[in-house]
Amino acid sequence: MLLSEKRVGADRIEKLAVAPGDDRGDAVVARLSTLDRLLPLWIALAMTAGLLLGTLVPELNGWLDELQVGTVSLPIAIGLLVMMYPVLAKVRYEDLGRKSDDGVGNRRFFGTSLFLSWIVGPALMFALAWIFLADEPAYRTGVIVVGLARCIAMVLVWNDIALGDRERAAVLVVFNALFQVAAYALLGYFYLTTLPGWFGLDTQGFEVGIWEVARTVLVFLGIPLAAGFLTRRIGIRRCGREWYEQRFVPRIAPWTLYGLLFTIVLLFAIQGDEITAAPLEVARIALPLLAYFAIMWLLGFGTGRALGFPYPQTAALSFTVASNDFELAIAVAVGVFGAASGQALAGVVGPLIEVPVLVGLVYVALWLRRRLVWPPPGSSSPRDPEPA
Repeated sequence: MLLSEKRVGADRIEKLAVAPGDDRGDAVVARLSTLDRLLPLWIALAMTAGLLLGTLVPELNGWLDELQVGTVSLPIAIGLLVMMYPVLAKVRYEDLGRKSDDGVGNRRFFGTSLFLSWIVGPALMFALAWIFLADEPAYRTGVIVVGLARCIAMVLVWNDIALGDRERAAVLVVFNALFQVAAYALLGYFYLTTLPGWFGLDTQGFEVGIWEVARTVLVFLGIPLAAGFLTRRIGIRRCGREWYEQRFVPRIAPWTLYGLLFTIVLLFAIQGDEITAAPLEVARIALPLLAYFAIMWLLGFGTGRALGFPYPQTAALSFTVASNDFELAIAVAVGVFGAASGQALAGVVGPLIEVPVLVGLVYVALWLRRRLVWPPPGSSSPRDPEPA
């Protein structure tokens, strides 16, 4: 969810989405802004700056500890909240009750998406984390935390560029944002503490209490979610949706990137010694993430194809289930385990991997759109009049 918050409103989205006949893969990257295209570079530069800062200012850790509240330093907490707020102020909460009238059954589409996102996705990441990082409990736990954080904004960008169903993707974004407040803590406790015990897996002391996760989610998702909802509701009521989407959102959107980069700089300044001592650990963290993105996208695309969905709904399904909310994952990892933890490092590696992988999958989706025969819109199932 790192890219969509930098959109400049509905007019900018229209420019990103190409016309039905213009879906050439060589235009995909060109339709992203310079900031979006170079996001992995900005993250890499922030990592480097953090390592240099930690080396040049060895007293930094002590200063941050003096400002610590619980397991989170106050400057890092501010960075996390700044990172989350613009995203949640952009979410179109009013779309949650919107009906679809394109002939694709709401129950089948949303039921399939939610099953893949909230059942299959976390289970898959749990398996991949134990396969690739069985001997690294901190990194393994961090990767599982990433798998539990479902995307709540960035999927709109990938979906638009890939010519997916914009309305259905928007509804799923709203639902995921609201559902995570209630479900994330339960899923975190289940996958980090309960499920390993069922299989007799040695968590090496990394069991997590449900309240630890719930408290972090309530702070770093609940507060910006409430602020974003109230901002949107009041702003649209007083100034109109056009002003809110085209003028207010562009002004606050860059703060997501600023908050993310600020947080990354501090995290890498704190973890500099551990990272420089074992640089290949970052590559190990990337392996389960790469496998996760590819498998989840293929599951979503293949399921949509098997159910007879037209291309727009299939694309929306595949990108929705393959994307994750790395801002929330970083916040939970830092809030529960601390900024110097391996879990926090695993969360930071997430967006570094996601952006280029999802760009590549947009190319794949547009190529399959041209190569395969798709049912026309409205032909896959009887209309379902119930609201999404």
